[in-house]
Amino acid sequence: MTSLDKPTTDTDQAAHDAKAVTEAALFDAFGGVRGMVETVLPGLLFVTIFTINKDLHVSAIAALAVSLLLVVVRLIRRDTMKHAFSGVFGVAFGVVFAMMTGNAKDFYLPGMLYTLGLGVAYIATTLAGVPLIGLVLGPVFKENLSWRTRNPGRKKAYAKASWAWGLILLGKCAILFPLYWWADTTQLGWVLIALKIPPFLLAVYLTWVFLAKAPPPIDVFAEMEAEEAAEEERKAAAAARRGALGAEDSPRSEGTHRRGAGAHRREG
Repeated sequence: MTSLDKPTTDTDQAAHDAKAVTEAALFDAFGGVRGMVETVLPGLLFVTIFTINKDLHVSAIAALAVSLLLVVVRLIRRDTMKHAFSGVFGVAFGVVFAMMTGNAKDFYLPGMLYTLGLGVAYIATTLAGVPLIGLVLGPVFKENLSWRTRNPGRKKAYAKASWAWGLILLGKCAILFPLYWWADTTQLGWVLIALKIPPFLLAVYLTWVFLAKAPPPIDVFAEMEAEEAAEEERKAAAAARRGALGAEDSPRSEGTHRRGAGAHRREG
């Protein structure tokens, strides 16, 4: 290896590390494989049971029960609860809505409306200059909102990712809402299950591509810790200077006192 080769190797390693950090952060933020399973399983159970016996009550109760079971498992394992709780709330809204209307298709309607609202939010926040994906991932990367004013390259990457999420979610809604009106419950349910994972994976992949090519995040927490450490060092240095000055003044005061006492004796 020549001296010219080493910087290139170091650069490649840094790029690889940045991609690995981005991948790990996205995996954590979106729940990983387990989060996807918890998202799909209640709806899959609902549509499977309803396809077999057409019983809304049994299908809804089974979906809600498995959602609660997933929460209990996470509680026992002391895992993060955000994905499990969001799944329970989504299923609960669907169950209540379907029970109220008596229409099994309405089990899916709250989730579809949420997807539509989220897609619009991604687009609207990006147009407003505050991409939603940046608000979500900023704390995960320990950069908070520093990307808005201090890291324009990263802000651009977040904008691209938010556009991707918004368009993918709106495209999904463009398929599901016509089916809500024209298809039966089982058709809608199976199409919805089929569209759970692939669009999500595509959006996450595009987010990873955009962020992996972006400048690294500014770790604002590390900056705050560094500022606190520097402030402590300044205080310690100031205290040391005051101590040194006090030590210098003490002999001077003692000498002045002795000279004053000698003069007093001569006057006496």
